[in-house]
Amino acid sequence: MKEVILLRRIFGSILGSPKRAPVGTFFAERKQPQLSPDQVSLVNQFHDLYYRRWLSGDADTINLSWFGFRVLKCPMDLWVYQELIVRMRPDVVVETGTFDGGSALFMAMIFDQIGHGRVISVDIEDKPERPQHPRIRYITGSSTDPAIVADVYKDVGGRPAMVILDSDHSAGHVYNEILAYQKLVPLAGYLIVEDTNVNGHPTFPEYGPGPMEALDRFLGESKEFEIDERCERFMMTLNPRGYLRRVI
Repeated sequence: MKEVILLRRIFGSILGSPKRAPVGTFFAERKQPQLSPDQVSLVNQFHDLYYRRWLSGDADTINLSWFGFRVLKCPMDLWVYQELIVRMRPDVVVETGTFDGGSALFMAMIFDQIGHGRVISVDIEDKPERPQHPRIRYITGSSTDPAIVADVYKDVGGRPAMVILDSDHSAGHVYNEILAYQKLVPLAGYLIVEDTNVNGHPTFPEYGPGPMEALDRFLGESKEFEIDERCERFMMTLNPRGYLRRVI
């Protein structure tokens, strides 16, 4: 084992640090054509099938692996996150709901490639086996605890942030999260409310009021954000109507 570590150090010093990926300027930002009612029905049917296969515990549609760490996401949503990070260049991504840390690692590694940014991830549970990375800071506690919120704001320090809400999915909790973290998002920046698909939007109707209901309540009270439907261009997303862009 010592010999392996020594060889890695030797070859690492010879080859140098890994080069960053080239970053281009193409981003699909145009408004997408509307789906017909039949097409919407087809997408919703597939969405329900996709989600319920995972929900049953028998299939792995949203059990993803990023460098060996579990991520509970739709791959097409992760792709959109990558696009937003590279296009918007936030200084920080604030993520609530760390789980196994796979999504935090995914975003930290995207930041590695552009040489900029870091991740603050908040969860009520501490898991020592989560991936460690110099661009990730884990915070243990409730995302709506005033002390935790104050800690996040202090750490962000007024720099541009992208916010991703993926912790407790009850409507009241998500609504309080939106209120707590919305001010971190700069003009044209993004606040993403995850898992708005449950409670029949279009799947898992037995869930009860959740992220979509919190989102609708917030949008009914505030004009500072609008839904960016361009982020749903792959048609399959676990966050329908959940990509919010600050416009005021």
